[in-house]
Amino acid sequence: MKEFNKLIKILKRLRNPINGCPWDRKQTPHSLREYILEEAHELVEAIDIGSIEKQKEELGDLLLQIIFLSQLQREKNYFSIRDVIETITRKLIRRHPHIFGTTTVHTAEEVRQNWEKIKKKEKKKESILSDYPDRMPALSHAKRIAEQASSVGFDWDDPLKALEKVEEEIEELKQEISSKNSEKIEEEIGDILFAVANTARLAHINPEFALKSTNKKFIRRFRFIENSLKEQGKDINRTSLEEMEALWQQAKTGN
Repeated sequence: MKEFNKLIKILKRLRNPINGCPWDRKQTPHSLREYILEEAHELVEAIDIGSIEKQKEELGDLLLQIIFLSQLQREKNYFSIRDVIETITRKLIRRHPHIFGTTTVHTAEEVRQNWEKIKKKEKKKESILSDYPDRMPALSHAKRIAEQASSVGFDWDDPLKALEKVEEEIEELKQEISSKNSEKIEEEIGDILFAVANTARLAHINPEFALKSTNKKFIRRFRFIENSLKEQGKDINRTSLEEMEALWQQAKTGN
């Protein structure tokens, strides 16, 4: 595609060691990490707000980072963007034997389970669970490892059963809070969060996105409290919890 090739040529021009852009020439794989994360988050935000124009723009920004990093590795004779595309193409074909082979599946869940088994075989892993990066958000990590365990049948069959585990963990947390053992309290809170992430997964909800949505909702409602008190000429630092709670209930009516 000529547009894609044009973008690659522009990157090469920017990286020209003689008359290229000083900023682009200065970049390294290490320095690009923050931009890759930033662009990925901005793309997710564009999807969340449903902006088609923003999605188009942010997809371009993320694509730029992929091509940029590939160009840096090409300059070191490691690999090129062509190698990246060929690698993912081969992987898609290998991991869809029900499309490109003779395997038979009937549901999306069967496809997912088969994908995990093929992945384990390809990577010659001893465990069905992948080694995810430490930077991965913990809720997303919990969802993924639960999905992988599910591929071999280690799973609840509905979210209500998983919710019972959440309730069980809450009771255990209550006991540890009473004992004031901070290490055990931390452990039980972790167990609750994992159980909640698993319940969300079985309800077909991404726990990371659910929490982000709640964070935004909390910010909206708390700022309503702040603005309401400011309009009344009151200092939030001298406002009672009861009064703030009343304003919180007002904020809930407007979401």
